[in-house]
Amino acid sequence: MQTISARALASLLGAWRDRSPAYAALADRVRLLVLDGRLAVGTRLAAERDLAVALGVSRATVSAAYASLRETGHVTSVRGSGSVVRPLDRPASANERRPHPDGDVLDITNAALPAVDGLQAAVERAVTRLPQHTGGHGYEMQGVPELRAAVAARYSDRGLPTRPDEVLVTIGAQHAIALLARTFLTPGDRVLVETPTYPRAVQAFTGAGGRPVQVPVGREGWDDDALRDAFARARPRLAYLVPDFHNPTGATMPAHQRRTVNDLAARHGTRVVVDETMADLGFGDRAAPWVPFPGDVVHVGSLAKSVWGGLRIGWIRADAATVREVLNRRSPTDLGTPVLDQLVGAEVLPSLDELTTRRRGSLRAAHDALHAALAERLPSWEAPRVEGGFSTWVNLGEPVSSSLVLAARARGLLLSAGPRFGVDGAFERHLRVCFTLPPRQMHRVVDVLAAAWDDVARLPRLQPGPIALV
Repeated sequence: MQTISARALASLLGAWRDRSPAYAALADRVRLLVLDGRLAVGTRLAAERDLAVALGVSRATVSAAYASLRETGHVTSVRGSGSVVRPLDRPASANERRPHPDGDVLDITNAALPAVDGLQAAVERAVTRLPQHTGGHGYEMQGVPELRAAVAARYSDRGLPTRPDEVLVTIGAQHAIALLARTFLTPGDRVLVETPTYPRAVQAFTGAGGRPVQVPVGREGWDDDALRDAFARARPRLAYLVPDFHNPTGATMPAHQRRTVNDLAARHGTRVVVDETMADLGFGDRAAPWVPFPGDVVHVGSLAKSVWGGLRIGWIRADAATVREVLNRRSPTDLGTPVLDQLVGAEVLPSLDELTTRRRGSLRAAHDALHAALAERLPSWEAPRVEGGFSTWVNLGEPVSSSLVLAARARGLLLSAGPRFGVDGAFERHLRVCFTLPPRQMHRVVDVLAAAWDDVARLPRLQPGPIALV
């Protein structure tokens, strides 16, 4: 059974105090860590006394918080094992997921959309090509030739000459990132990551022993001085960037910064990994057609965002030697990407721009509806408009993101709090809002957010007082 230490749990909790009583605020923050997966099922929580010392509160506060978590079904007490995170097979409390007045729960936790029109036809065409492959063993470790050729052609057509042997097909972009982490990191290696950033990428790097070095990304984009300082100070082994419609901020890295990153990486011996899974989803007036990140970098791509998350096709585009090195590390973990999925991908890629035209239009309509509703209902929030992708990074003006997410969940809206995208529990003033529902439903999302905002405003204000240690 995995145990999370008091120090590690305190780090995950971040700035957990809000306006509610201390035990309730602590329980709510742990509850949110469970709900968004940062505390895995089966994890044993730190002992009450140890956590109280780490947080600078009384043991009674921690004990009351753990009791609250047991009451809502998020943890269970096991004799000899303390408090253990349990699977939730039902709503955790009567108020945990109260239905929205209009019926179903609104879920914008995932930056994803239903399948594009045309996917079914691509599947049917792929099935007719399957007999060409069924005579073999079907374990395609590098990828079927048709798909690797299609991926290579897409990069070549966009100005980056690519051969099929410079492509490795993976089971989605997350799989590609994990493979790269296992291949190129050893415990203690530093990894440059943006902050905020895609949390599962950070999990892949830390799982391989990497130590994150953070570079801030805000509404104005990446800070040149911070980039230069991070490369010079840390000399990272890897640098992971989402340069096109960044998750979660929606920012796009300008051409001059891309050249700067390449120069810094070459100077300090860093391998750059660029995640381009959002690159095809520009919808704003200023959004330029996607051009691959220049230079000798490792490109990660996927069809999950542009076509459908259920089509588990991703890839690594790199020099042939790098592809061979990653391929050699793949075999102990899986036996290749499903052939039929790859054939579907090979059918989709040549017409991807056409297939995503309607998707980009839908995203723009949802984006505009969201911002119109926020301006009307929650004008104090800073919600930057973006040129593409699935999300905007809202500044709430107060450090209450986690409390707001729990209040919204009680009203039937599921979304992710700001600290989910920070390495060290930061971003309590921020909230990722995905515009992945139709415009009418985005108005409903904002209605629920406004009601949840009022709920948070009614929480009692914190009163200064002495800290009791037991």
